[in-house]
Amino acid sequence: MPIYEFRCNACRRRTSVFTRSMGAPAAAVCQHCGAQDLSRLFSRVAVLRGDGDESGGFDESSLADVDDNDPRSIAKWVRRMSREMGEPLEPQMEGELERLEAGESLDDFHDGDDAEEEFGDVP
Repeated sequence: MPIYEFRCNACRRRTSVFTRSMGAPAAAVCQHCGAQDLSRLFSRVAVLRGDGDESGGFDESSLADVDDNDPRSIAKWVRRMSREMGEPLEPQMEGELERLEAGESLDDFHDGDDAEEEFGDVP
């Protein structure tokens, strides 16, 4: 039972479509604006680790040189993780990292961002 991801060409937001089987057509409509002009995305891949890996594969030692009181340090870590994981940053994240690199505090990020709206439907 795959979940396909699409990018809406109208509002540029990501939409996920659940299908019952791999052969079933994915009739996609943007969950945000209702547009039907969507581009299929390559989905992220989950890697299962062994039973003994309680951290879920996250190496906490990567945080050793991060000063959580310095927004620039946090932004540098996020960019490094993006490179190491081969996961490109989305435009919204790029903008937020630029704010951190300019010295803006993480506390200032709760000024109307739509993170709750974007992930509000995730159980």
